[in-house]
Order: sequence, then structure tokens, then C-alpha cells
Amino acid sequence: MRRLESKASAGMSRSQPGTPSGERKAQSSNVPPPLFLSRTAGLLRCRESPARCPWCRMGAVMDTVNALSRLVSMVGDLPAGTVCLVGAGPGDSALISVRGAVRLTQADVVLHDKLIGPELLDLVRPEAQRVFVGKWRGTHVWTQEEINEALVAHARAHRRVVRLKGGDPFVFGRGGEECEHLARAGVPFEVVPGITAAFGAPAAAGIPLTHRGLSRSFALVTGHADADDRHPLDFAALARMETIAIYMGVKNLGRNCGKLMAAGMSPATPAAVIHWGTRPAQHTIVGTVGDIADRLAQRNIEPPAMILIGEVVRMRETIEWFERRPLHGQVIAVTRAREQAEGLAGALTALGAEVIEAPTLAVGTLEEYGAVDEALANAERYAWLVITSANGVEATFARLRAIGRDSRALAGISIAAVGAATAAALEDHGIRADLVPDEAVGEALADALVQQGVAGRRVLLLRAQIARKSLTAALTAAGAACDDLAVYRTICPDHLPEAFIDRLDRGQVDWVTLTSPSSFSNLLTLLGPQRAGRLGGVKLASIGPVTTQAIRDRGYVEAVEADPHDATGLVAAIRRALATAEQG
Repeated sequence: MRRLESKASAGMSRSQPGTPSGERKAQSSNVPPPLFLSRTAGLLRCRESPARCPWCRMGAVMDTVNALSRLVSMVGDLPAGTVCLVGAGPGDSALISVRGAVRLTQADVVLHDKLIGPELLDLVRPEAQRVFVGKWRGTHVWTQEEINEALVAHARAHRRVVRLKGGDPFVFGRGGEECEHLARAGVPFEVVPGITAAFGAPAAAGIPLTHRGLSRSFALVTGHADADDRHPLDFAALARMETIAIYMGVKNLGRNCGKLMAAGMSPATPAAVIHWGTRPAQHTIVGTVGDIADRLAQRNIEPPAMILIGEVVRMRETIEWFERRPLHGQVIAVTRAREQAEGLAGALTALGAEVIEAPTLAVGTLEEYGAVDEALANAERYAWLVITSANGVEATFARLRAIGRDSRALAGISIAAVGAATAAALEDHGIRADLVPDEAVGEALADALVQQGVAGRRVLLLRAQIARKSLTAALTAAGAACDDLAVYRTICPDHLPEAFIDRLDRGQVDWVTLTSPSSFSNLLTLLGPQRAGRLGGVKLASIGPVTTQAIRDRGYVEAVEADPHDATGLVAAIRRALATAEQG
């Protein structure tokens, strides 16, 4: 076992002496420290204790963490009785400002609109109140007057109130009206700007609002006017603008384009409609002022959408990037639990996929840990500790803490990890694995251990309650004395998320990633016989041969198998399959 001991000033690590020769070192991870926004202090903190997190003992990384913490701390507290209007941005939850994110962690009550990413609402404290006050396609849940009064009532009840609005509060967001009402009521408030759709959507679509030689000015207008509007759009003035960004203009697109042409705009002027701008489902339709309405009708596009008119639309041919990402347009369900799925989901999202959570496994504790605790308390009698999953790592260290021990209890034992993900989980606890096989399967781990010479030596395996016995059998056959102990159990959740079920029923799931045999068997159980048949139209991505066999045993066929057998290999396999299909 190698315990990571880093010099904070230099960010360097040295290994503990006495490590067996011929070891295989775990690869250094480039994953940043597991940070979160402290709800109490509004500071960026590590989920691990600094004493146990190897990243937090590395000077270079800590400099970055401290810089981020200073930025977060600049936000300060939100006084009770104050209302904060926060712009959530154009759709992508990651585009919210630092100040806006911190305010969400501090809120006692959040009044939010429809088009708010669930990731942002996850920032809100569990005990805080979340109130949906938005509208969708003309269906008003709350009137504006009711929202105004609710803001005042919550503030007067001495609560910290966040009004979370899509885009920017002051750009067609009625934020000004809400501030007027708060001011008249004597309620203190602040406004946190957001990236408005007219800035975010075109940037993702490769359409700059201004560009030297093409556009020196732009206009932001609403394409949906009230029936009693006393100040209709000045189409004569708009027709002379170099760039026009139209909000809420899908329904009236044909009429508004007609008025622009009647006012002198050329029918050949480039135009674009950006549907679900900045989100994985973003889709852009390009045409001209003369035909864009017909193109839109043929695609049956509905709101939300941003309309861009002007010569800058031509820039998309050169600098469009968002929709060219290799997994753009793919809807991929991840069956890992959220806490284990972040790395896989993040890698898929970065390549353009829309990721849906569909956890089919949860980790549970055992009723009795006597044998595990006794083995860990006497770890020095083992030559090897073998851990076959990241969940096993977390469960092992939970038991060490339960018996009043820490990683020092493992100082005299060599540690084997089944793959890179398990090795990375060990590094999160300050330990570098001595042995990591090239393939993340039990058979490869068994072969690697046998080559190390386990005959006559004691081996401790800490695994799931239900685990294949091939690893234990191979080590025993090689002469090892194995203690194969369960340190956690996997549980099938009660149900699948409604968002996944809805998309599956509508035939809108392209891939399902499967990372273990139980993840697939539980998926079939949760879907039920009738709905499980819909998986026949979904591509199944298997993490390795054991999972692949489980898929085939149930009468299904995998579309791809990861190589290497980890999350990185799974993403690469999906990417290769799509590239191959595109080529012909």
C-alpha cells in the first residue's frame, strides 16, 4: 500500500517505503477535488476532510481551491427578509453566475419559473421551500400579482427569498415589475444578472451578435405583443437594424417576417431559429427572412426558441461548434446512482449528449459487520487487501471509521484494485493501489495477483454481498488463504425517475449505459415485462464482458462493449459506434 503524503508547498507526493517490488502504480488522476458550496458559510469546500483528501494536500491544487473560495466568499450573506432576483441563464444550468449559485444555497424559499434546470434546484437546502410559479404555453400557474405578493409575504416573514428566473431578470423577465412592487412595499432586494437567451443561444449556435464588417449593433425585441399594447414594434426601424434577436417569436414568426419585408428588409436576409439554446437538445434551423417561417413549420418546432436575423447568421457556417460535438443529439440514460455517475455523466455531457438519470442500483449497509470489523482491526495479518469497486472502497473506509481507525491501519498490507475507477476511489482516501490490472474484470485481477505469488499468503477480499466467486476460486486454487467478506450490499430502488420513463415511452432514449449485471437485471425488474420490450429499440452499452453476458442471457444484444472496461472505455465505445454509423 502506498499512502499519499504531499508537500503542500510543492504539490509533490512521496511514497511510503517498503512497498513490494513489481507493483503496478495507479495512474494519477486529473479529476479536481470534490468541491461543494458550503450552505452555511457560502464558501467552496471539499467533501472530504482536508486531512484525508490527497488533492487538498497538494499546494498547486489548493491555490486554485483557495482562489475559488475567495471568489465565492465575496458574495457574502443574504440577510433575512431580503429578496434576491437571480437570473438562471439561458438553459444550461452551469451558466449561472457564482453569486446566483451561492444565493440559492442560502435561500429559505425559492420561487422559480418553468425552464429551470433541476441541477440548480438541487443547490437549494433540503429544508428550504421550493415553489413553482411559472407558466408553460399559456398556462399560468400564478399571476404576476400573486408572485409579487408572495415575495413580499415571505420577506416580511423574515425569510431569505430567491426569485429564480430564466435568462436575465431585466430582459423580458418582468423583473422590473417585481422590483417596483418590492420597493413600494419597503422590502430590501438585490438583482443578480443572468445570461439572457439572446446572448447564450447565439453563442452556442455559432452566431455572434456583432462582427466587424457585418454588424455593429443589435436589437432585442419580443415577438409576442399583448393585444392591448399601445407601443407596437417599429418594424420600419427594425428593418434598418444589422442584427435582430427576437424572443417569444415562434407563433408570430411568419407575420413578423412579413412586416420586416414590407418595411424594406430583403427577403434574402439570413435568419436562424435556435431551439432549446445551450441545452443538449439544441437544434438550429437556418434560412432567410423570406422562408424561415416555412422551414420552421416543416420541422414542427415549438417554444422555447430564439430567432436571429442578420448577416451574422452566415458566420455559423464557419464557427458553429455546439452541435458539432460527437455525441450531440444523443439521449443517454445512465443507470448508476447519482453519486457514482458524475464522472460518466460529465464525460458524456462534455461531448454533447443529453444525460438522463436512471439509477438501478443503490448501496446499502449490512445488518452485521463483526467479521469485517475484526479483519480490518487485524489487517496486518493479511498480505493483500483486494477491493473490486469504488463502492467497496467507500464501505471499507466507513468501517475503518466505525472502529476508530483510518488508512494507517492498512500500512502493512498490499492493496489490489480491480480497475482505474476503484484505484481513483482509493486515491481519494490518500492510498495508491499496489496492483491494478489492465482489464477491470475479476479474472484479470486474479491473474495479476497469482503472478505476484499468493501461494501460502492470506488475502482479504471486501466486496458486495452478491459477487461472483471466480476471483476467490482462482486465488484459492493458486494456494492463497482467502477471507471473502461482504462489506456492502446493492439494493434495487423502488422506482425509476419519471423523466426517464417518459422519454423511454416516447421513444426518445438512444442509449442505456450498463455497468454491472445487476444494473441490467434491476432495470428489467423496474420497467416490468411490458415496458421492458421498449429496450429493443434502445442501444445498450456494456462496460465489460460479464455485463455483456448478462445482457445476452436475458435475450438482448449489446450495441457496444467498453474497452478498457471502465467509464472512459464506455464513452469511447459509444463515440466510436456513432462515428462508424455516420461514415456509412
